[in-house]
Amino acid sequence: MIKHIVFFKLKNNSSQSAQEVKKRLLSLQKHIDVLKSIEVGIDFKKSERSYDIALITVFENEEDLNAYAIHPYHLEVVKFIKERAKDSKTVDFKY
Repeated sequence: MIKHIVFFKLKNNSSQSAQEVKKRLLSLQKHIDVLKSIEVGIDFKKSERSYDIALITVFENEEDLNAYAIHPYHLEVVKFIKERAKDSKTVDFKY
C-alpha cells in the first residue's frame, strides 16, 4: 500500500477558501477508481509552521499512484489548487 500526503499553503487561507479547496479535493474519490481512500483536513492552529490543508490518499501500489497523477480529473483539480496555493509539500511512502 502507498500513502500520498500533500500539504498546501494557500494564498488566501480564509475559511471559505480552505473549504472550497477541501471540497474539490474530496471530489477526487468520485472520479478516480484507483484511489482507495482520501482524507482532507483544514489546519485550525494557524501557527507559523502550519500549512493550511493536508491531503492523505491511499493507493494499492505505485502503478495506481502513477495512474492517479496523470488522470484527467486529477489534473483539473491540480490546476484549481495551483491557482490558490502558494506552496505545497509531499511525502509518498509504502506501508
